[in-house]
Amino acid sequence: MSLVLDRPVWSALATCHASLAEGGALARRYPASIAPFAAPADDGAASLAAFASLAGESDRVLMIEAGPIRLPPMLIATTRAMGVQMVLDRPATGVQDARIERLGDSDSAEMVALAALTRPGPFTLRARALGTFWGIREAGRLVAMAGERFHQPGHVELSGVCTHPGVQGQGLGRLLSLFVAGVIQARGEVPYLHAYEANARAIALYEALGFRMRCRMHVAAVERAATIERGKSGSTAGDGLADRGAAQASVRHER
Repeated sequence: MSLVLDRPVWSALATCHASLAEGGALARRYPASIAPFAAPADDGAASLAAFASLAGESDRVLMIEAGPIRLPPMLIATTRAMGVQMVLDRPATGVQDARIERLGDSDSAEMVALAALTRPGPFTLRARALGTFWGIREAGRLVAMAGERFHQPGHVELSGVCTHPGVQGQGLGRLLSLFVAGVIQARGEVPYLHAYEANARAIALYEALGFRMRCRMHVAAVERAATIERGKSGSTAGDGLADRGAAQASVRHER
């Protein structure tokens, strides 16, 4: 498995998502209107200094890396957590359902509303810039969706999978997860995803879908030290996969 997945944010912003990136050769981030993720190119002093310059006065950025997250003195990790990265290296075949439709610009408001209700992780009106999303409707209402987030050569992250509380337990999240994984594999790429290490139930579910553990991941929400000191506290900061208060909901999205 390629080491590009050890630093998934950087490797995506340096390759397949380079057209979306802000920053330069030493550090990059997604525009805040698309996603809050950012990363230095490596742990060297120059890269960390460049990374610090990407964090605005009142901005918060999220990080996901396989190794321990290092920060320059002017930045503080307001929350930290451990996650896991899992890959699907067996075929996700035979997933067919006439209800599944590709979502477009006209669906953006409904997608944001569903994400706000179920909290699968950071999600914005422009999240579709990261990759393609699919959904299922009931009575004309979007009740489930799944899509793509980080994209590196040969690898695509399955993300944003969520199901409306009113229809949970029907297997829609599982159906869409396997469908999107199959679409990714049909392009000759490997699907992968992130989950919280402590959520054994979610990990067991992913394993049942065919995903295997690749490695542990460090996740952190990062802000400027000066911002924290001024009282713009980190109490509302997320941990990189989803908001701290929605940790359980965030892994519910793959069910």
